[in-house]
Amino acid sequence: MAGFYENFTRGLRKRWLRGTFIIALSAVIVVIALFALIIYSSYYATIRTGLEAKAKTATDFFANYVARSHDDYYLSAFRYTESFREADRIELQFLDRDGSIMISSSTITSGTSPETPDVAAAIESRLISSWTGRRTATGERVMAASAPLIYADGEIIGIMRFVTSLRLVDRQVFLNVLVVVGVGLVVLAMVFALNLVFLRYVITPVSEITKMSKRIADGSYGIQINSDYPDEIGEMVDSINEMSLKIAQTEKIQSEFISSISHELRTPLTAITGWGETLIYNEQLDDESKRGIAIMLKEARRLTKMVEELLDFTRMEDGRFTLNIEMVDIAAELEDAIFTFRELLHQDELEFDYHHDIAESPLIPGDPNRLKQVFLNLFDNALKYGREGKRIEIYIGMVGEHVMITIRDFGPGTPDDEIKNLKMKFYKGSNSKERGSGIGLAVCEEIIRFHGGSLELANADDGGFHVTITLPVSSISVE
Repeated sequence: MAGFYENFTRGLRKRWLRGTFIIALSAVIVVIALFALIIYSSYYATIRTGLEAKAKTATDFFANYVARSHDDYYLSAFRYTESFREADRIELQFLDRDGSIMISSSTITSGTSPETPDVAAAIESRLISSWTGRRTATGERVMAASAPLIYADGEIIGIMRFVTSLRLVDRQVFLNVLVVVGVGLVVLAMVFALNLVFLRYVITPVSEITKMSKRIADGSYGIQINSDYPDEIGEMVDSINEMSLKIAQTEKIQSEFISSISHELRTPLTAITGWGETLIYNEQLDDESKRGIAIMLKEARRLTKMVEELLDFTRMEDGRFTLNIEMVDIAAELEDAIFTFRELLHQDELEFDYHHDIAESPLIPGDPNRLKQVFLNLFDNALKYGREGKRIEIYIGMVGEHVMITIRDFGPGTPDDEIKNLKMKFYKGSNSKERGSGIGLAVCEEIIRFHGGSLELANADDGGFHVTITLPVSSISVE
């Protein structure tokens, strides 16, 4: 049961935290991605605009005032490059009409051909064209803006090209994104902390309420849940507490009623049984009268058995049930119960098989009368529900430090989905046509539990139904 509560609490906490964390993480990732995209686009757009503006201004000035003719283009380009003041951060290149670098402010690229789309686009469109990518030689990320040099006659005599490294820009973008990631982690930590607070004030009370409700459902009627919640949870707690008290009151009234009726029935049943046993041996009665008295005695004994079960049940419910513990020869007690029941089994033409796998019967602590009550009750169930199989098997053996007893019939068995309910008080299976109170197995289980053992019910693999009792050989503590 504790495992159920732990799994419930842990499962609910994990689902809640996982769900909210995934949502928060997704939101943070989207925000970081959008921010990175905006920063990236903004920085690159600013640089691209600056390079293109510089290229436009420089080409207009160069074409109009510096290079007067096609012949002095190279000399003018060389002088312009020599006087270029931003060579420390921008590379200035002059290309011929074939796209080869004639003059460059950097000796690394002089004499090479960029072979980038911006050069061809500038020549073809006669407009400024930009490009972002990596240098083939160094792998460095750069941005370039190429502007055609057009003279008055409309002839393109060359390309002026500005190239700048993006290393510092990429580093700045990375730092900005890193800051946003840090903020996102802080937000996630805050979301996690807030969820822990929420779980403490909402989920934890719900878990405690569920735990106590389960105890009430298991029979701990009357217990109260600590009601320190001022909101809707407090209202739910109050309703559950009120329900628990009402159920406890109803159970008490029911137990008192059953106990009172059972005691009232014992006196007339004792008188009926006593007079019936006296009359049945009266030789003056004819056979038909004796048959009627025998039926009366049988029904009176059946009612007496039911009354005893009800009394045991009420004693267990209100804590008055006790055991008289002594060292018991469990095999001998089982065989004595078999002997007591054997005649009834012979009358019903049932085959009774008894097997034992114990070299020397162990002495175990127990109440012999209560254990015999369990055996007779289980024999009676096997007789009633396994009558069609015409056979009942009983086995006793040792399993470790426990005595194991199995009682099996060869009847139709019980639907699998009903087996878990058979030990519930007043429960009778849907296929049961037998009369009874429905508390026999509940009483048997309580007696075995008081002995520190267990009683298990199951359908047999090849048909029928079997009951398994395990009892410890060591000492027990009586509740």
